[in-house]
Amino acid sequence: MKTYAFIFARGGSKGLPGKNIRTLAGTPLLAYSINVAKQVEGIDKVFVSTDCSKIAAIAIQYGAEVIERPEYLAADTAAEWKSWQHAIEVLEQRGDYFDVFLSLPATSPLRNASDVRKCLDSIEGADVVVTVTPAATNPYFAMLVRDDVGLSKLVCGDGTITRRQDAPAVYDMTGVAYVTRPSYIKVAKGLFDGRLKSVVIPRMRAVDVDDIYDFKMAEMFVHDENLNAD
Repeated sequence: MKTYAFIFARGGSKGLPGKNIRTLAGTPLLAYSINVAKQVEGIDKVFVSTDCSKIAAIAIQYGAEVIERPEYLAADTAAEWKSWQHAIEVLEQRGDYFDVFLSLPATSPLRNASDVRKCLDSIEGADVVVTVTPAATNPYFAMLVRDDVGLSKLVCGDGTITRRQDAPAVYDMTGVAYVTRPSYIKVAKGLFDGRLKSVVIPRMRAVDVDDIYDFKMAEMFVHDENLNAD
């Protein structure tokens, strides 16, 4: 079984410009994903798919191979699923076939090799493995939808749950890792087309950098002695 890791890092980012190469504790954000992939036994190759020459240079510096992503797949409106399909197509055109597809977004720098290994080990019996972390707010107890005049109601449930402890446990999806197979990506429309499994990641390691607030959170935790505690 050949396992390839992919990092999809485009040059444009409105939430935090240049975030994929922004330095976190002396290391470019992108490099955290490359480094953790190299720590996981059984990962045969690491690729970075990008439209940006600066990102490509850092990818090569840290030992990843680069897949040139077309501009139309790097636009704000482009679905990353299409970039997954493109990466597989590029490799197969080279005659490079593999069995397990692992995506490690550059925006989750605090994951560790054990988190990734758990995801890879969970693919049996599923089409896709995603990562989740316990949600801070529960839609059965304290999350509302509202209309234009402010009339509001619970997202889920009928209001009979009056204690947070009685509400079903819910989880936020996080970008720590995605595991699937090339055969599934080539025919499916997206993650949720097939059988989905999830792996729970501690909140501290599940920080997902979308804006400066998230980046400051990552800076706060990156050297925390409790980072790898489950």
